[in-house]
Amino acid sequence: MQAEGEHLKGRGAQKHIANRFDQNRHELRDDFLNYCAQEGDEPQNLKTLFIDTFPKTIVNKVESPDVGMGYSLNPYQGCEHGCVYCYARNSHEYWGYGAGLDFESRILVKRNAVRLLEKHLTKKGWKAAPIVLSGNTDCYQPAEKRFKITRNLLEAFYKYRHPVAIITKNALIQRDLDVIKELAANNLIQVNMSITTLDEKTRRLLEPRTASIKKRLETVKKLSELGVPVNVMTAPIIPGINSHEVLPLIKAAADHGARSVGYTVVRLNGAIGKIFEQWIKSAMPDRADKVLNQIAACHEGNLNDSQFGRRMRGSGEFANQIKAQMELGRNKFLKGRSIAPLNCDLFEQYRPGQLSLF
Repeated sequence: MQAEGEHLKGRGAQKHIANRFDQNRHELRDDFLNYCAQEGDEPQNLKTLFIDTFPKTIVNKVESPDVGMGYSLNPYQGCEHGCVYCYARNSHEYWGYGAGLDFESRILVKRNAVRLLEKHLTKKGWKAAPIVLSGNTDCYQPAEKRFKITRNLLEAFYKYRHPVAIITKNALIQRDLDVIKELAANNLIQVNMSITTLDEKTRRLLEPRTASIKKRLETVKKLSELGVPVNVMTAPIIPGINSHEVLPLIKAAADHGARSVGYTVVRLNGAIGKIFEQWIKSAMPDRADKVLNQIAACHEGNLNDSQFGRRMRGSGEFANQIKAQMELGRNKFLKGRSIAPLNCDLFEQYRPGQLSLF
């Protein structure tokens, strides 16, 4: 049983967080916790549960102008990786769950994802545009090893020669190198590998159920050797935690074949602010106040900033220092490298009913 103030290992969030849409709230009372301690019982069920869900559509049009994607597709909601800073935590509340431990232990599985994707791609008015797996939660999270929805989606994208991009921090993507190689041969795929730190201790605290840094860099190298364009996302940069690693991260990405790097400055929107504060006070109590103050310094004195254009990069002196380091690293380690736009032309030749001779 987790003692008061003790860091909960293997999870990012340290507690269940109430859903802001619920009328009723529940809390763990001291007498109940004392009873559990005496009986040797756990007061909360932390086992991961997979819950089938069957949406009517699967491709989402992204309206936000500063996230770098037009369409996204999420085969799973919730993410067992448990990254404490994850902006997607808030979306779990719309499904009736909490943004804390629920987000990483109650995983919604969209078993009809492939059928819905094919239905979308065969719409008469659909014009090919890159669809990103996933704009919200990681499509190669541990659930994918069991359900293989992402692999089946990639096979569907190749069937229709439709462009797709992937965002992940899991080396499980190596399982699908065969179909990824076929997509890359037609310039139909780009992979964005998230690498936030080169320190394993920090990684285990920040992202407890993700692939090791060594495996992620190995994945970047293998993808690059196959001709797959790889962008490394050094995101988010968290002042006082990984902000000193900007240049080493860019160098490591370049050394393993990445063609570009991107970044964001952490922002703790919605319930994530409370989750992050609970986490840092148990994981890094000696620097909790310093880190929180530096994050606020990047967002006009707040832990969150919702203004388009500014929210992703932050503002102020500390944010400007991070930006300068990124520019220096790109010029030093990635000069001359770039990623070409994905091929949107082949799709028309493979659309059902087409009579093209080419």
